[in-house]
Amino acid sequence: MAKILIVDDEMPIRRTLREILEFEQYDVDEANDGLECLAKVQKEKYDVVIMDIKMPKLDGIEALERLQILSPETPVIMVSGHGNIDTAVEAVKKGAFDYISKPPDLNRMLITIRNAMEKSELVTTTRTLQKQVKSGSKGVTMIGESAPILEIKRMLDKVAPTDSRVLITGPNGTGKELVARWIHDKSNRADGPLVEVNCAAIPSELIESELFGHKKGSFTGAIADRPGKFESANGGTLFLDEIGDMSLDAQAKVLRALQESKITRVGDTKEIRVDVRVLAATNKDLRNEIEAGRFREDLYHRLAVIVVRVPSLNERRDDIPLLIEHFNRRISDDYGHPPKIFSPEAIKAMQDYNWSGNIRELANVVERLIILCDQTVHEEDVQLYVYPKK
Repeated sequence: MAKILIVDDEMPIRRTLREILEFEQYDVDEANDGLECLAKVQKEKYDVVIMDIKMPKLDGIEALERLQILSPETPVIMVSGHGNIDTAVEAVKKGAFDYISKPPDLNRMLITIRNAMEKSELVTTTRTLQKQVKSGSKGVTMIGESAPILEIKRMLDKVAPTDSRVLITGPNGTGKELVARWIHDKSNRADGPLVEVNCAAIPSELIESELFGHKKGSFTGAIADRPGKFESANGGTLFLDEIGDMSLDAQAKVLRALQESKITRVGDTKEIRVDVRVLAATNKDLRNEIEAGRFREDLYHRLAVIVVRVPSLNERRDDIPLLIEHFNRRISDDYGHPPKIFSPEAIKAMQDYNWSGNIRELANVVERLIILCDQTVHEEDVQLYVYPKK
């Protein structure tokens, strides 16, 4: 049962509101001034506070300001018999959910209470979800029990709590970005931002501005000062995906940022100190790139304190049944119908397939089978819709 606190120095008003709200099945408590209100809020959790603006000892506006500090998630509905539009605006600016004049329209009062409670519930739910995403790896799932995946999980459990830089390697579609998120979520920086940059998707002439920001007027189109990804990731983690595609000039500046923990925006001379853990990923052999003169060896050694190689799906075929089940449930839920049934023969046929696109390809194939097949997916369906026609 929702609990409401009525704060008013006039007993008849409190009694009338109590009778109405109790009739509507609310649990009601009372306070005769702002000080008593604050004392009660310190001891009890209220879903809504209904408070008069004009009261002795501590008026409603001042009590409202203190409530915002004491219990910011509790919605407050202000009421007054002497108010005007300025009073209403001031109350809302100070954090009131709404303002109602006396004598209150009871229908409006009840609607406002319901709306306030819905907002409070939404705020609580949002905060709970944010905490879940930030705590541990509740927002990240690494599916698999094969030997290669178990070894990676053991390594990440040791590496994540440190501030060591990690270079994540492996073919496209293996889940390198998932490993980066796993590291961040299990790190001491989990409450900070995780900022991802796809170095291959940004033109070489813009990569420095993207990473380090720019000063207004530093180039055509720079109409305002803009922070870069290093600044945005301050206190958290910066994930440089496909770093093997970064230009040599940008590599030199990244190296300096890693060495000195400072960056300089494009077109500026001011140095900005940053506290960032850098994770990098690539599908290229950076040793070969170094020999070819396309990647700086000194940057490689800065990034590769820990190297995590993510295996291809063909190297972890034992995980395919678990991955099929995971994608089957997730995709079926997205489409709003029960998961399909994959026969043992269908699963075996998918384990025997050459997954050149790795997990990303497997997810697409499972979605294709869910859309095109009946409730049970058979081996013949896999042969028809997965294996290339000869």
